[in-house]
Amino acid sequence: MRLTDLLPPEAVKSRGSITSKKRLFHDLGEMAEDCYGVPAGKVVEALLEREGLGPTGVGHGVALPHARLSGLTAVRGLFIRLEKPLDFDAIDRQPVDLVFSLLAPEDAGVEHLKALALVSRTLKDQAVCNKLRSNSDPATLQTILTEAQTSQAA
Repeated sequence: MRLTDLLPPEAVKSRGSITSKKRLFHDLGEMAEDCYGVPAGKVVEALLEREGLGPTGVGHGVALPHARLSGLTAVRGLFIRLEKPLDFDAIDRQPVDLVFSLLAPEDAGVEHLKALALVSRTLKDQAVCNKLRSNSDPATLQTILTEAQTSQAA
C-alpha cells in the first residue's frame, strides 16, 4: 500500500480558518463527495460517530479522523492543512493543524489498519510535518506526503 494510492491530488487542501471540529468534518465530507462520490452527510455522520468513541488527535498537531462507510470499494484519504490550528481534544492537548482523514469500506478489515499505520508513520516524521507546515500549495503538500513514503522505504 502506498500513499499515492490513498491520496489523489484533488483530495489535498489547505484551509484558512476552520473554527470547530464539526466544521472540519463538514469540509472533509464535501471533499469526499467531490473526490469519491460518497455523500457528504454520510461522511460527516461517520466521522462524528467515530470521534465519539475517542478523539483522533494523535499529538504534535496531527489528527487522523477515520471511519468505515458503505459505498466505498477501497480505503481513501483526505488531507487538510489548517492555517490556524484547531482545538481537537488531542492526547497532548495541543491544537491540530495537520489532518489526514481515512475512509474505508465497512468490510476493509486489515487494509484499514495498514492504511492507518502508514499514515501514522508518515506523520510521526517531524521533518515531513515541518515541510507540510511551511507549504500551503495543495500540489506541494501531496508531493511532500507521497515522497515521504518513498524516502522512508529507501
